[in-house]
Amino acid sequence: MKELRTQVAIIGAGPAGLLLGHILHLQGIDNIVLERRDRAYVEARVRAGVIEYGIAKFLEENGVGERMLRQGLRHDGVELRFDRTSYRIALTELNGGKPITVYGQQEVVKDLIGLRVGFEAPLMFETEVTKLDGLTSDAPFIEADTPEGKVRISCDYIAGCDGTFGPASKAIPAHLKKQFDRIYPFSWLGIIAEAAPSTEELIYCRHERGFALYSMRSPSVSRLYLGVPNDEKLEDWTDEQIWDELDVRLATEEIPHITRGPILEKGITTMRSIVIEPMRYGRLFLAGDAAHIVPPTGAKGMNLAIGDVRELSRALIAKFKKNEDALLDSYSDTCLERVWRAEEFSTYMTQMLHPNPTDDFENGVQLARLRQAVKSPGATETLARNYVDLNSL
Repeated sequence: MKELRTQVAIIGAGPAGLLLGHILHLQGIDNIVLERRDRAYVEARVRAGVIEYGIAKFLEENGVGERMLRQGLRHDGVELRFDRTSYRIALTELNGGKPITVYGQQEVVKDLIGLRVGFEAPLMFETEVTKLDGLTSDAPFIEADTPEGKVRISCDYIAGCDGTFGPASKAIPAHLKKQFDRIYPFSWLGIIAEAAPSTEELIYCRHERGFALYSMRSPSVSRLYLGVPNDEKLEDWTDEQIWDELDVRLATEEIPHITRGPILEKGITTMRSIVIEPMRYGRLFLAGDAAHIVPPTGAKGMNLAIGDVRELSRALIAKFKKNEDALLDSYSDTCLERVWRAEEFSTYMTQMLHPNPTDDFENGVQLARLRQAVKSPGATETLARNYVDLNSL
């Protein structure tokens, strides 16, 4: 077995793991990033697309914003649509001039991989972590299978940025870990289409037939979603049926048909929420989806993960540069306060926009919340502030 030594071993080459590794590298702190998938898969993995104002600034400050600034789409508002009426939430106007940026998560990953490869910093793809041990000692280590054989990586700290089903969160003993779950009674059928967006801003739509979301990834690529039951099968939907249903839910008198084009990708994702407490066990720290999942209705997934990295990078830098433990000791509590705020906002948006096929009382409450969100200045401002910059608070 090959022996390696580093200061921080990072499991997962998503935006959280790669960004943490990048920041630590800039500070002269040795780290290795391990990823079980190959590079092509990671760079093509489509996830979130909305970046909060403060998170975009954090990326810029750490040298990751050049292509985002050039190719990302600035959005100054979003649209809520219900009762076949559209209401614009003026995000920038309600947030002191702060916009959101639409830039795909896979593009952030490509940027970070490019930087890491350029620095010749260790990045090991197709590497399956098989063991985490010594987590409560001063000598934790990881064992992993790589294309070249087995390796053992000794380190000072481990960052688990490997998602919900990765080995990091499983390494916390069950009697010390609490996991809070919620599975929603609906899923999203999502597509990526080679079609110029029919709108300049995102549209969140509550229609009696179900939820719909119109978003975009570039001036020529659209990202759209339909709310469907959890037992829905992708093979039951032809491309034409998907477009027809999007037309029914999203069309208005002004725009009776949305722009169509070849569907490049499609899939169905169950809506769920997960929070794991604590986000630290000894020398192991969880970040991103390894510690929490939010339904994408609130556009918080990647932002929440990068918020974790902001706290963890500060804590590790303070430890290695000044031998200070305070930020490491407070990491879990600091992050969880923000995580639960994001869960609350994401739950609010999710419950408000998905009609209930069997509960008219719930539907009446949803419509009342929507009307308050667009007609009460205080409620509108709160929604806008949470959407634009929750992870900077």
